[in-house]
Formats: sequence, structure tokens, C-alpha cells
Amino acid sequence: MKLKKFATAALAAGMATLALTACNTATPDAETTAEGSMITQEAVEGATELELWTFVELHAQFYTEMAEIWNEENPDKKVQIAVNVLPYDDMHNKLQIALTSGQGAPDISDIEAGKFPQFTQGTPALMDLTEAAAPYRDDIVEARLDLFSKDDALYGLDFHVGATVAFYNTELLEAAGIDYTTIKTWDDYQEAGAEYFEKTGKYLGTVDTSAAWQEGLLLAQLGGEYFTEDGKVNVNSPEMIEALTILKGLQDANAAAVPPGGQPDTEEAFGAYNNGDFAAAVMPFWFTSRYLAYMPDFAEKIAIAPPPTVENPVNISVGGGGTGTAVMKDGENAELAAEFIAWAKLGTEGNISTWELLGFDPLNTEVWADQEITHNPENKFVKYFQNNPFEPLLEIQDSIGHLESFTNGSMPSVNNLLNTQTLNDIFENDVPIEDALNQAQSDLQNELGE
Repeated sequence: MKLKKFATAALAAGMATLALTACNTATPDAETTAEGSMITQEAVEGATELELWTFVELHAQFYTEMAEIWNEENPDKKVQIAVNVLPYDDMHNKLQIALTSGQGAPDISDIEAGKFPQFTQGTPALMDLTEAAAPYRDDIVEARLDLFSKDDALYGLDFHVGATVAFYNTELLEAAGIDYTTIKTWDDYQEAGAEYFEKTGKYLGTVDTSAAWQEGLLLAQLGGEYFTEDGKVNVNSPEMIEALTILKGLQDANAAAVPPGGQPDTEEAFGAYNNGDFAAAVMPFWFTSRYLAYMPDFAEKIAIAPPPTVENPVNISVGGGGTGTAVMKDGENAELAAEFIAWAKLGTEGNISTWELLGFDPLNTEVWADQEITHNPENKFVKYFQNNPFEPLLEIQDSIGHLESFTNGSMPSVNNLLNTQTLNDIFENDVPIEDALNQAQSDLQNELGE
């Protein structure tokens, strides 16, 4: 399956858990249960109650706030959203059991992109959202919907494009005499990182073992995939070898190191960044929220830029992360749930809220160019970052790629092996890249029966 180029923006791929935490909105009531945190709106007279599961508390705030707006605009079909916020693995496992048994499933559920293929095997228990999404598709990045589609049916709606960008701590870099704006290629990144380490004893960036954000980016730039065109696993491809060679070169030059927790999006890594152990992160755009939540002291010190690239890249960037919101097709109120979720996730108001509340790059890229929204001086993300967050997005929007691999039902197995063994072998145990990838290829072929 070949990587496609899209003229507007691209698909985000799910390779790790979104782990946002946030305070509950003032309007919903929240209580802690044995299963998780239950967040509900205040009582709405005459409303249809819809149960929603998620693994991200901030998503719950988004849904309840969107429900309030929906009810104002649709007084004849009001909704009362009850959100159960569960731990990541618990929620996905519980949902799988509920759908398999036919009992206990919610009306609506978030499903992380890396898990989504598990829920579309065979005959999906999820509702086809094609009709519900139809009024909005002309304004939405179509590639973003492909991630949650199968056999021309749309089963999930995402929050964001998730374009991969680079975050630079300009205070740290300037103190070492390094100008982040001169970093265009991975060679530039390595050279700057080596110089930074020589001057400070600290690292510019990371090489990750518990997530493959940078591998996905490099595959997009190199035109590679995790699977062949006929769907067979292909993790020891020339493109994958080259991608990991580039990253291993960063480690060998002391330009990057494995962070605590194995990737930037962990509690341990946030502590390392706060300590000044790393000066950059190459991550999906949603990492903006992590800076505000976990690194508040860096306000006005972090600049966002296009990611470093290979020479003559097929695409400059690729999406990373993702959550498909799905409706259970056998739910009593499935039609209303689908109409509400399509409006909340794909409509203009929802896309604006996606940016203003969550800090995500919206699916509707017309919002990217609306400076009244993107340059609002009161916006917390605009206030925090040194440059406007949408500047790099607009710069790369014509070259954000889409990995077809993430719609393959075997992608969770590939993701699991890479992030629990292969990347550790390479970056922690110095196993030669080709040896590690050949072993991964063999293990996956055995597991998948190829």
C-alpha cells in the first residue's frame, strides 16, 4: 500500500495512547465510580440520554460542552450526555467484551486509532456513519476519515489532523548559540544536536522505544509503509531500515537519547523536559496540550516548526495519534447519536472548539486560515507558544501524508512488537538495525500466519 499525498492535510495515525487530563468543565457534574470518572450534564428536560465512553477526560468536557450548544440549536431533539471516563486499556477491553456479548455497550464510544482495526473485523458492531457525515465532508480532510473506514463504510470520526511538527525550546537553544530556524533536514537536526550536547551535555531530541512517532514520520517522508500493497507485513523494508538508521545516527552523535518512559508523551518524560534534559520534541501537533498541562514554565519559550526532513521527501509531515468516535449500531438511539456526533466532530462549531478547548489541529483546514480564530490573543495556546501554532501548519499543509498501513487489521500487532521489543533492541541493546527488523519480520509473520 503506497503512501498518498493530499493537497490539504492528512491523516493521523494511531500509534500511542492519548493521555490528556484536565479539570472537568464547570457545567457537568462528575463523580468517581469503581469503573472510572462519570461526567454528566446538568439535567436537561425532555432530552434523550446518551451514554458515551472515553479514555480522555478532556474529551468528556468537549462532548458535554458541544451537547449544550446542540440543545440550544436543536430544541426538538435534545441530548443528555453521560460520559464514563475509563483507563485506556480497561475501556477498550470492556467495549470489546460488550460488543461481543451484545450486552452493556454504550451508545457512543471513543476508540483510539491504533485499536480501531480490532473493532472493524468481520461484521462490525459499529454504525456506518457515512450518511451522518455527508453534510460536512466537503469541508473535512477526507483522508482523515479513511483511517476509520472499511469497505466504503465510515465507522469513526476523529478530532484532528495530528500533523507531525517540531517543538523547540528557544531559550535553551539560544543559550547554546543554536538557531532552530536553520534546522530543515535530519542532517541539520543531527548537527545541531551534536553541537548542543557538546556545549551543554544535554540532548536536543529523543529516540523513542515505546512509541513510533518518528518512524511513522520518516516512512511518510521516504515513501514507505509497514505493509506491502497486498497487505503483508513489511517491517524490514529498505525504507524502514533507512528510517531507523537516521534515528540511530542521532543517538550515536549524542544529538538524541531515549527519554524516561520511552517517548516524550509520558509523565516521566515531562519531568525530564522540565529539568532541561531535552530541548526539542518531534511530535504530532496535539503535543501542544502537553506543554500547557505539564510544562507551564516554558510559556513563550517554545517555538513550533515543520519537522526535519530527508532530502526530497515524498511528504514533509504525517499524522500521529487519533481517536475515532463510534456509534453502536444496535443502540436504541443510534440515529440521534450519529447525528449529534457528526455535528460535534465535523461541523464548524466543533472544529473551532477542537482548537480552542483541546489545542488540536482541526479536521476542517479552513479554520487554519481564519486568523480571527487562530490568532485570538486571548487563546491559551496562542499565549503560550512563541510563534503562532498555525504558522508551521500552513507552511506544510500541502505536504502532510497518509500511511495506508494504519487501516490494516494487523497494525496493532506490528505496533505492539515494535514498541515493546524491536525499538528497545535497537536503541537500548545496540542490536544491529537489520538484525532487529529481520527478527521482527519473522516474529510477525509467525504471529499473523503469513
